[in-house]
Amino acid sequence: MNSQRLRERPAATTHNRKIGLWGEGIAADLLEKKGYEILERNVRTPFGEIDLVCKLDGMIIFTEVKTRTNTELGFPESGLTKRKSNHLIQACEEYLMNHPELPGDWSVDLIAILGKPGISSPEIIHFENVAHGE
Repeated sequence: MNSQRLRERPAATTHNRKIGLWGEGIAADLLEKKGYEILERNVRTPFGEIDLVCKLDGMIIFTEVKTRTNTELGFPESGLTKRKSNHLIQACEEYLMNHPELPGDWSVDLIAILGKPGISSPEIIHFENVAHGE
């Protein structure tokens, strides 16, 4: 196998990452305007990545951001499958075990973004408390 091919990232993956980072930036701005404190971004755990770790009114809010440029594969929120949700909850629990200084009450929000960078205003929906724990 050609070692050059191993180092190249497929164009779709790079494109998807750019769109994802764009969406996460929009989500972080929205949450800050709503009074959330952004504690961390793109936290990696053995169970997957947590897009945004926030704090609001003494509660930790883990935020999953789903961004799509069109609805060919469904609306952005459909990307939070049962399997992804289970991994996300495990990631949140892992994060909290490693941060005992944080309050124990937590929940998961989902921000769905439909749009493209530089093209009008994206459609944004904030789903609160899609999962929670203590």
